[in-house]
This record gives sequence, structure tokens and C-alpha cells, in this order.
Amino acid sequence: MEKDIHYDVIVVGKGNAALCAALAAHDRGARVGMLEAAHPEESGGNSRFAGGVMRFAFHSVDELRQVIDITEQEEADADWGTNTTEEFFDDLFRLTQLRTDPDLSEVLVTQSLDVMTWLRSKGVKFVANYGRQSAVVNGKRKFFGRMPVEVSGGGYGLVEFLDKAAGKAGIDIHYSTRAKGLLLDGDRVTGVRASHAGQVVNFHARSVVLACGGFEANPEMRTRYLGPGWELAKVRGTRFNQGDGLKMALDIGAGSHGNWSGAHATGWDLNAPPYGDLSVGDQFQKHSYIFGLLINAEGKRFVDEGWDFHSFTYAKYGGEVLKQTGQFAWQVFDSKVSKLLRSEYRIKMMTKVSANTLEELAEKLEGVDAKAFLETVYAYNASVKEDVEFNHTIKDGKCTEGISPPKSNWAQVLDTPPYDAYATTCGITFTFGGLSINPASGQVRDVTGQDIEGLYCAGEMVGGLFYFSYPSGTGLVSGAVFGRLAGDNAGRAAMT
Repeated sequence: MEKDIHYDVIVVGKGNAALCAALAAHDRGARVGMLEAAHPEESGGNSRFAGGVMRFAFHSVDELRQVIDITEQEEADADWGTNTTEEFFDDLFRLTQLRTDPDLSEVLVTQSLDVMTWLRSKGVKFVANYGRQSAVVNGKRKFFGRMPVEVSGGGYGLVEFLDKAAGKAGIDIHYSTRAKGLLLDGDRVTGVRASHAGQVVNFHARSVVLACGGFEANPEMRTRYLGPGWELAKVRGTRFNQGDGLKMALDIGAGSHGNWSGAHATGWDLNAPPYGDLSVGDQFQKHSYIFGLLINAEGKRFVDEGWDFHSFTYAKYGGEVLKQTGQFAWQVFDSKVSKLLRSEYRIKMMTKVSANTLEELAEKLEGVDAKAFLETVYAYNASVKEDVEFNHTIKDGKCTEGISPPKSNWAQVLDTPPYDAYATTCGITFTFGGLSINPASGQVRDVTGQDIEGLYCAGEMVGGLFYFSYPSGTGLVSGAVFGRLAGDNAGRAAMT
């Protein structure tokens, strides 16, 4: 027997974007229900697994103070930098090869600071990003990558803060409830058909917001859209992002948009579990490759490790690792950079080997042609420009000459034992393809470009923002911007 439940607004999902949508709809006076496929312990979508850095537009420390508390002493002791709207646009355009949807990117960039202050008003606490994106240079702390702010507690903390706000607002959350399809009255969306504990439940509403992630946890869809081999990728986050929201929207004629053969994918420990582990969070990642070499099974390098800061290459290079024989690569370092490696290189659960000579290390790199590896390292060492000073806080121009691929920055000779190497594979974070939405309202458009009445979309499901690569810290901010936009308009429509 089927069950019927009524709300003003239904939000499918319970990550950052979904919670922002629910809170915004509630602010419009709507009675809101959320449908979460996971049980409470695994709820929160990919947001729970995120590192928590936030990329938003700011022009001064005064604007940063709208988001975090900065004392006069802290202001004096650090170079906080800027991420002006122009710089934000430049990074987004550069990494997406000018393909990012101009209307969507306009909303994202110009509303990013305002949504950060809105999140703060909802109880989200932000702190300075001292641990991962800064260093002390000549006695003054310098932030790099244009991201001086992160959420206290990372993505896990963000979901906890928003959960608390949703609880205070009286928003109902239905756990272990998987959305299966959209309810229609003619061409208008009037709710969601879901299953809970073996029972079909029809959730009726005047507006529905889909914010339940992409298809990154679905091996069949990864292979179909991203290509052969992608079924072998590890999943960095939740096992519940199966593409359900995308499928149910496409089934009623929603338009698709964006880079459906692209995804955010990074270097991930070779022996990490198949899906994310909340007890480890994002620490299976390995982002300090910019200071070392990436070596494949043939013993060769295959990318320019120093093309830019990891913030602008990590989401692409995971896919490059997947293309290699055996879907793995070793990250190789010498002891000169040991202190520069990020915290994830010091956890217990990782795949690491060490040696006092390169020859000894070569024999320990499982699956790698040892002779070819040594030839690669010797050629690399001979190509490093010695007349440029190494500086890890800027793109220092310390590069190689005469080898391919080159290393454009942070190229140092590997000559100081002990040598450490870390085995990585590809960890997929989220998929880039999604639905076509109205940038002014968050309303889903159909295949003819017309708004679908009653249906909105936010988070990973928004197509058209990211192509080929991704500037780190943009995903959580995008989820909040378009979550608030969709929820606000869904709530307003429901209450008129």
C-alpha cells in the first residue's frame, strides 16, 4: 500500500547544496521535507568528505572579515592576498578552456562572497586556512592558491553546522528514503515518488529541488559517460550518488548540459577502500606531487607536475593516472621536500616505500620498470635548471629543459636520501555533466530550453560550470550559491 505525505517544498539530497536549498526555502515560509537515500550515519552526500576549503571572490581583508574574524595582529602578520572577481573568472575560464557557461559562472563568482556571509549567518564557522594553503616566508605568513578560508571541521563540519540550522528551522529529514521518480500533473512537477523500508511513498509538493549529486558512485554510468576504465576508479565520497536525480529528470524531458564525459578526479591512495571512509575523510588524497615526480608502470613521467599549484591541476591529474597501465602511479620525493608534504602523507593508512638510494627505491616500486625509472630520474636530474631559486610559495619558474613532459615549476634534483614514494590511483570526486538550469532561478529547463514548472536543481547536478578541470574550493561554494538560489525560488513559487 502506498503512502502520501505533503509539503510545500521537497528537497532530494542532504549535502551542502540540499541543506542550503532547504534553509532558503524555509526562509520563504515554506514547509520543507528532505529525502536522503542514506541512513543518518552515512548521510550528507559528498560534502561530508570534502576538505572544506572555500574559493570565493574577495578584494580586501575587510571583505574577508565578513566571513571570518581577523584580528589586527593577524592582519599584520599575514599576506592574505586577494581573489578578485577578475582573478576568480580568470581561473575558471583558464581551467575550463573557456567553456564554462558564462551565465552560470557570473552567478557563481558574483554571488560567492554574499553566500559565504549567508552561510555564516546560518551558524557555519569559517577559519583561516593555515594548514594547507599557507607558509611563513621571511617572517610573514603567505596564503597561496587564493584560498585563505576554510570551514571549521572541513566538509564534515559544514554539514554538521547546516544540519543544526535545519534542525532549528524544523525541517523534516526522511532518511533511508531513495527517490525513484518525479510526480507529474501534466508537465508540472508535483512531487517525488520514493521508497522507504520497502514501501512506496509519494511526497507531494508545489516545488521540488533536486540536489542529490552526480553519478560518480555508479560504475555503469561512469563507464557509459566517462569511458572505458572509469569503472575501475575509486570513489572518494559517498556510495549513494548513483545518478538517481539526473535519471529521473532526464526521464521527464529535462535538458542535459555540460561536460558529461568529464569529472573531478584526483590522486588517491592505491589501496584505499572502494568508497569514501568518513573516519579518514579526504586524507587518502595525495596533493603534494608538485614537489616530486609522478611515475607510471613504464617508469616514465606522464604530466607536468609543476604546471601550477595543485589547486588548479589535482582535479585533472587523477584522470591522467587512470589512463596509465594498471591505473596507478607512484609519487616520488627526496628528503629536501619532506617538510613540505601535506598532512595526508603522514597518516597510518597509506601505501608507501622508502629507500636510501634511487637504485634501491627502483626495486621497491611495485609494478614499475626499474631500469626505465632510473633512466627517467637521471634524465630529469640532468635537465633541472640550477640557476633558479626554489620557492614553494610561488610559481618559481624553477623548471627543466630538454625533456618531455617538462616540469615548469618546483623542479629540484632528486639527490638527497632517504627517498619516499607513495602509490596512487584515481579517486573520482564528482561528475561534471548535469542538467540545464535557468541561471536566474535555478529552475530546470527542458530539452527545448523552457523552464519545467515546479522543478529546480542545485549542487553537482548543475551542468555547464566545469569542463576538463576544476579550481579547488569551488564545489562547496557553487553548491551553496545554487542551493540557496534554487531553494529561494522554489520556496517563493510554492508560497504564491
